[in-house]
Parts: sequence; C-alpha cells; structure tokens
Amino acid sequence: MPFVTLAPAGFAFAQDAVSRPADTPAERSTAITKQAVTDPASRALYAKAGWRAVWSAGNIEAFDRVLADRARHGLDRIAFLADPAESDDVTRTKAALDYAGALAQGRVDPASLHEVYTLPRPKVDLAAGLARALAKGDLVAWFDGLAPQDAEYKALSDAYLAFSAKATVAAPVQAIPSGVIRVGNRDARVPTIVEQLMESGYLPAVTDPLAVAADPLAADPLAPAPPALVPLAATQPPMLYTQAMADALKGLQTDYGIAADGVVGPETLKVLNLGAGDRARALAVGLERRRWLTRTPPATRIDVNTAAAQLRYYRDGAVVDQRKVIVGEPGRETPALSSPIYRLVANPTWTVPKSIQNGEMANVGEDYLAEHNMVMRDGWIVQQPGPSNALGLVKFDMANDQAIYLHDTSAPGLFDRSQRHLSHGCVRVEDALGFAQMLAEDEGVTEAWQTAQASGEMTFVPLPRRIPVRLLYHNVYVDDGGRVAFRTDPYGWNDPIAEQLGFAKAAAKRAEAQAIDIGP
Repeated sequence: MPFVTLAPAGFAFAQDAVSRPADTPAERSTAITKQAVTDPASRALYAKAGWRAVWSAGNIEAFDRVLADRARHGLDRIAFLADPAESDDVTRTKAALDYAGALAQGRVDPASLHEVYTLPRPKVDLAAGLARALAKGDLVAWFDGLAPQDAEYKALSDAYLAFSAKATVAAPVQAIPSGVIRVGNRDARVPTIVEQLMESGYLPAVTDPLAVAADPLAADPLAPAPPALVPLAATQPPMLYTQAMADALKGLQTDYGIAADGVVGPETLKVLNLGAGDRARALAVGLERRRWLTRTPPATRIDVNTAAAQLRYYRDGAVVDQRKVIVGEPGRETPALSSPIYRLVANPTWTVPKSIQNGEMANVGEDYLAEHNMVMRDGWIVQQPGPSNALGLVKFDMANDQAIYLHDTSAPGLFDRSQRHLSHGCVRVEDALGFAQMLAEDEGVTEAWQTAQASGEMTFVPLPRRIPVRLLYHNVYVDDGGRVAFRTDPYGWNDPIAEQLGFAKAAAKRAEAQAIDIGP
C-alpha cells in the first residue's frame, strides 16, 4: 500500500515504497542535526527542508555522474567528495554546493589573489538552485548550466581534455638545456628544437626531423627532404641552426609574446620545454578565470587582454575592431578591473605621478624638463600637450580610483614588438587617434571630437553613454582563426590558481620585461 511522508514545500519526497524505493531519500525519517551543518549555504538548504535528509538514491547516482565529468572543467584534481560510498547526507550536500560554486563562480576567489579586482562576478543562489534540482530530479541539467556556456569556454574545455589525455600517455618532456643559439651556430640541441617546432605546427612535419637537421648542407626543414638522408647518429657533430629554423621560431615567439628575434634564448627555451601537462595546467587556469566572470558581459564594450597585450572592441555583441596594446610591466602590472570610458581627452597634459617623479625622475633638472616640454606646478611635474607627450594626442578617461586609463603614445614603434609588457600600468593603444575617431563616430560626437583635436589645447569630449572596459588576464584564449592560442604568464599570476586547482607547484615561466621609457 502506498504511503506518504510529509515534506516541506519544494521537496517532492512522497513515493510508493514498493515500486520506487530507489527514489526516496536514503534517510528521510532521520532529522539532520543542526550542529552537523556548519556552512551557511547548507544551513539555508536544510532549514528549507525542515532539517530532514534531502538525497534520494537517484539523485546520489546523478551527482556521482556529475562529479565523474568534472575534468571537462579542469577540476579533476579536486576531490569534492572524498569517499562517495561513505558520505552521509550532510557531507554530500556540502560537496554538491562546493562543486556548484566552483562551476558558477570559480573555485578560487580572485579577491584573495589580487589587491585590485573589480570585474563583475556571477551572482547565484546555489542553495535554492540545488534544492530545486533535488526536488525535480534534474541535477545533471542544473550542474551543466552553471559553467559558462560560450564557445570559447567549450574550446578551452576540449583542449584541456586533449592535453590532459596526451600528458597521461606521453613520455615526460626532456628539457632542452640552457644556452643561446643563433643562426649559423652548430648545436646538438637543434634536432630537438626542430621536433618541437614541427609538433607545435611552426614547421611542416617531415618523416624524419632528425635526418633533416643532420644534413649540414641542406638543413632547411622547409625544403623537401632528400631521400638519401640518414638518421642522426650520436657520434655526428652538432647540427646547423639555419635561418629557416629561426624564421619558424619567430612565429612561436610572436605567439607567446616573446621578443621575435629568432634567437633561442632563456624565455624561448621555457616555451620549447613546455609539455602537454604544462599546457593542460594553463588551460585549467584559463577555464577558472572565465568562471569568475559574469555570464552576460555588456554587448558594447572594450576587452583588453593584458596577458596577450591585445584589445577587442565589441559593438552590439560583435567584434568590430581589434588592435595591439602596451600594458604594465611585471612589477607594475595592469590590474584586473572593470571601468568605463566616460570621455575623450584631446591633446592631454600628463601630470607625472609622484612614484615616477620621486623615482626615475628624482634627479632631473631644468634642462630635462624643458627638453620634454615639462613644467613644475604646485610641486608636480606636468608635461604640456603635444606629439611628444607621454599620453600622445588622446586619452580615454576611465572612471576608477586606480589612475588606470587607455591612451595614445609618443613611441608608436613599440607596437612592433611581440613583447609589449612595457608600461607603468596604463594601457597604450595602437593608432589611438584612429580608435578615438571610431568611438566618436559610434557615439555621435564626431564633430565635437574633431574640433577638440584641432584646437591644440587639452579639451574634454564627454561621451553620451559610458563604454565599459574590462581589463582581463587570459594567457590562453581562442584567436581569430578559432585556434586555442597560448601566451606566457608574464605576471606570474597563474601559479597560485593552478595550485589551488590541485596542480603541483611549477617553476615560474615568465617573460621578463622592463619599462623602457618614462610614461604611464
């Protein structure tokens, strides 16, 4: 005979004891001890459930399947539920909320890592959502909907699974020893470098890369390999590093934000020595960073990827412009923040921050100030408007308390560098005047902007609506061709995240750089 157990609203626990015993809560008649529930989210859920057990056998099985799939999110190194077979109702609820939080908002709190982090975070009532999913029996669908749903997240997820699988079966990467190699040098490390460039797609693959590198007369791996070539023997002399190899290496250096000089130096070797496990590690961090972000960014916005030193301008949800930027050097990092542009400033002056005035400029004299069109005003050094101004001819004023903004530069040649972590924290924009013209046209202030620009004086042009700017740090992302692209970790911000995701502590693989001029 069917029987009914009363349960609080929101939990459909009444079942037929004979026909559907697997769908009843395992301990439905057992009250949950309030003292056993310590976290606020679990307490909210059990309070709504009348302090009764909430897990049915069907939901337990569904949650086990959900956790078994967590590698899709780069969370497979975290044991959210240590021993499912031995877990009680409260332990399972806590694990479900922990995993839901990792998917919905990230496992790591970025505010614990960064002194400045103002990017909007997702807001989700996890306790209420879990309660509904348990009542409806649709845990799998609920968990699936918590992580980002965009194409980039899926691409990074797929890449993480692929590199993780490769790292599991591949032999450990034998590190290429240190030492500089230039075109014309002979070096025993050249065959290994050629293999790495082929594997990464920077050189076309051939049947025997060692044989190609072994030919001292035709060591160009871009040319067809003669059939008579034989594999490299241990007794043969070091191999020639050719211009063709250097040109291929420049592609790798450019992609990773290293000075693209074709020279095999310390930073390049760090990249060449990366294995599948290293790339999986970076991808897991990339997935985590995206879980920190709100799922509905403004349709019209500017995203600056400080790790890759790139800017993308979105208009009504579509990318309408992208260009290079120069961002903060290591030690003067451009912070992760959200801040809107509210006005354009034509012919700006630059008030030198006290940190620079008392640092790099501590001993400058009157001649230096005059040469750089600078004057003293109330104890502050101010650079007058003009083409030599450190801000260039336009500043994009942003509303934040960090004195961070976008601007032009008097040194446009720096955009030709692949390594562009060179500023004191602000963001220099390639062809900033062209970008300002684009924004002015889109916002309907073209005439006011052109008049201000032609005046030669510092002039403010308010925008009728603010344009949101997000300063992000993504050293793994999907490029314009749909390929998952990797960059170095110039600020060293990945390691503490990776460690909290269960990865071993790694040696820093940072691209070192220094600001090469006095400017923001």
